Amino acid sequence: MKHNNQVFDNVLDLVGNTPLIKLNRITSNFEGDFYAKVESFNPGNSSKDRIALYIIEEAERRGVLKPGDTIIETTSGNTGFSIAMVSIIKGYDCILAVSSKASADKIDMLKTMGAKVYVCPAHVKADDPRSYYQVAKRLHEDMKGSVYINQYFNQLNTDAHYNSTGPEIWKQTEGKITHLVACSGTGGTISGTAKYLKEQNPNIKIIGVDAFGSVLKKYHETREFDEKEIYPYRIEGLGKNLIPTATDFDVIDEFVKVTDEESAHTAREIAKTEGMFVGYTSGAATQALKQLGEEGRFKKGDKVVVIYPDHGSRYMGKVYSDKWMNDQGFFDSVNAEASQSIQYVK
Repeated sequence: MKHNNQVFDNVLDLVGNTPLIKLNRITSNFEGDFYAKVESFNPGNSSKDRIALYIIEEAERRGVLKPGDTIIETTSGNTGFSIAMVSIIKGYDCILAVSSKASADKIDMLKTMGAKVYVCPAHVKADDPRSYYQVAKRLHEDMKGSVYINQYFNQLNTDAHYNSTGPEIWKQTEGKITHLVACSGTGGTISGTAKYLKEQNPNIKIIGVDAFGSVLKKYHETREFDEKEIYPYRIEGLGKNLIPTATDFDVIDEFVKVTDEESAHTAREIAKTEGMFVGYTSGAATQALKQLGEEGRFKKGDKVVVIYPDHGSRYMGKVYSDKWMNDQGFFDSVNAEASQSIQYVK
């Protein structure tokens, strides 16, 4: 229950109603107006707060989740944090199966939030017994009084954004949005938001962002699952080696693929140009925006919204670490090491 004067009963009252912030410098070469939907303003610093709260409250309402139960989920980090946060407030135990691709910082955060964490190898097939999907499923089957959220195949993931993110963006742009650019992982954010926006105006272009090494773009274009598309990549939270049923491919107009390297540099660029410290996927979404802008895809009068899913603090050991960037071969003459700007006084 929200009170006046910004006083709240608990952190869950702060989920949603995140700001739309105009991008000024990073998009200055392109026609149109560009806005970021900055999801790090949620109390758990990511868009996943929306689905965690919505799915858990729906499970309570349906009588599936009862006091003393355990919530189990697969996550690359953010959903896990959000579920752990909601579990603390509502009094549930929380077990998370996490991809080894998740940063050490993220895994430490999950432990700090009271979750029991199983770290599973990232580069195994989805049906491999060691994959985080199979580990979560097995834990759920073995544990009485457990509820498996299963965000990749849960329609409520999409519904959460249909009921919150979509209406917020429509209202914030006064119905003038022309394009939505969003990363697609489970597909819940893009599908739910797009479904709402398309119902208001079917001409709004919905652009999904996919990673090289993921099957989503080709599946969208051909409706064929091509295993040959799959290879390891570094960006967390977008792309997939399976087809999540939470993704509604019919409401997405096209997919744009982005590289690990360019997405990492663009995340750093957002901090230096817009003063926003955002996550790796926000870099990926903005990189897609830049690629579209360079193709001349936007015109004067367009209102383009890009979703920034989470906060940069979750990537200190990755895109914001010079060592990690160097180890990936992401520094070259164009992108010299940022550490050169640090002077040690002796």
